[in-house]
Amino acid sequence: MVQEGALTALASVADSSQEHFQKYYDAVMPYLKAILMNATDKSNRMLRAKAMECISLVGMAVGKDKFRDDAKQVMEVLMSLQGSQMETDDPTTSYMLQAWARLCKCLGQDFLPYMSVVMPPLLQSAQLKPDVTITSADSDNEIEESDDESMETITLGDKRIGIKTSVLEEKATACNMLCCYADELKEGFFPWIDQVAPTLVPLLKFYFHEEVRKAAVSAMPELLRSAKLAVEKGLAQGRNESYVKQLSDYIIPALVEALHKEPDTEICASMLDALNECLQISGRILDESQVRSIVDEIKQVITASSSRKRERAERTKAEDFDAEEGELLKEENEQEEEVFDQVGEILGTLIKTFKASFLPFFDELASYLTPMWGKDKTAEERRIAICIFDDVAEQCREAALKYYDTYLPFLLEACNDDNSDVRQAAVYGLGVCAEFGVLHLNLLLEALSRLNVVIRHPNALQPDNVMAYDNAVSALGKICQFHRDSIDSAQCVLGIRLPTIKYQQARVLVLGSMEGLAEVVPAWLSCLPIKGDLIEAKVVHDQLCSMVEMSDRELLGPNNQYLPQIVAVFAEVLCAGKDLATEQTISRMINLLRQLQQTLPPSTLASTWSSLQPQQQLALQSILSS
Repeated sequence: MVQEGALTALASVADSSQEHFQKYYDAVMPYLKAILMNATDKSNRMLRAKAMECISLVGMAVGKDKFRDDAKQVMEVLMSLQGSQMETDDPTTSYMLQAWARLCKCLGQDFLPYMSVVMPPLLQSAQLKPDVTITSADSDNEIEESDDESMETITLGDKRIGIKTSVLEEKATACNMLCCYADELKEGFFPWIDQVAPTLVPLLKFYFHEEVRKAAVSAMPELLRSAKLAVEKGLAQGRNESYVKQLSDYIIPALVEALHKEPDTEICASMLDALNECLQISGRILDESQVRSIVDEIKQVITASSSRKRERAERTKAEDFDAEEGELLKEENEQEEEVFDQVGEILGTLIKTFKASFLPFFDELASYLTPMWGKDKTAEERRIAICIFDDVAEQCREAALKYYDTYLPFLLEACNDDNSDVRQAAVYGLGVCAEFGVLHLNLLLEALSRLNVVIRHPNALQPDNVMAYDNAVSALGKICQFHRDSIDSAQCVLGIRLPTIKYQQARVLVLGSMEGLAEVVPAWLSCLPIKGDLIEAKVVHDQLCSMVEMSDRELLGPNNQYLPQIVAVFAEVLCAGKDLATEQTISRMINLLRQLQQTLPPSTLASTWSSLQPQQQLALQSILSS
């Protein structure tokens, strides 16, 4: 018992310290291998099993290069054990299944030669039939748990069902290991797909054990990915894209059908997540009837979720509702939000995949999605509804213009929502509409006003708000880029100007004195660089680079008065490495700075340089001289 406890502790230390465990590896591994090879007595079965667990966790911690030589010896021992006859209660079997999977994670593609040894017993365990005993609920021959601790009883109607849990646990472990191998080996797992898929797909509806269902669900996208990669890399043993289509046609309808019948909300969310991954992998090989079945199921999921939410609301009114029940409701609501989140992800994938051809389905879903914009809904539901419209506007472009009148008022209102994630989604959507749509004058003025509120917020640059701020700055830049004529025509109605403070402080936008585009663009410049949303940062800083290359009159200002600000932004972006700009944008910025060195009068260059922070000056000198 002491040795077993020591092995468990050692495994835990290795798992926690990861590569830092390398310095202890040479001292401990010989002892671990000695236990594995010599603890052969029946009384030492658990000790040997614990040694397997410890060795595999140590191997994962230190990595393939350090473990490789010892791994071969360990594998040989495991293979000999695999081929021996073991008693049904021998813990070695389940520990060995998990050890193999960890060794696979450690060795990666180097594990492939051992798959022919590992897979047959693993498939056998995954295919185990549940050991079930059914009696009448009022029968005298009750199944008593005290007789056998491995039996679990449940009563369904007038039947009492006894299930042997040890069988189910072995089955669940095996299913998890199959998923692990497919995930780790990718295209290398291809030779086993034809045996694994028919084993796991039916288990999507294995209602005796949640862990079995969860493992089967997680494996579905991994099997599809393995097949697709093998075909793309020419490793599919003569199979082509039609095989991926065939596998997709087998997996996706099965997932949709299982989702329809799934009683557990958490597993329902996992199924939606797996379905989304499968859709991303399959892409346009899906046919219209499959898209139809998915859309119909999404309607059912939204309806069922709304029904569950109403039931929970009723539960809060019960006389016996207490804090414990409140915690339970909170957990259930979080699971429900995950379901809605995955619905949004699936619709986003379908929109990105099929673009305008998906819009008839989007129209069908409108009556389910529009209520999600309501103030009575959770912030997460509102965010998801906005993101779906953002995807439609971005992916369908001209074809999405017909939805602007309906959805833009919601979008504008959401720009100033109390929740920062909702604000971020909304201002991002405004940027998309500015880039791909037509914003009439009134909408444009309203958009500028809403963006102004986001950017001017006193806490705009706080961690909770910075993503909304960055997206608002990006949206303002897109309005400058794509709606210049409209801004100039608005001069008599609204002006935007920079505050008269130093550049480093001028990260606000002020509505004021009717100066039109000549002040909107500098106001946008004053907000740069943005540093929170790294995706938007790359877009915005690329736009800045393009405007400088075109010698944009409003950006440079009269007599190049904003040039020091532009150079300061370039300096900050370049000092941040590849975080705030792509390699191409960085290269363009450096070329622009070199051109300025060569073309600007010495006095102007000196003035521009002196406006920089000392560390920025040093960084730019280093970059430009390299």
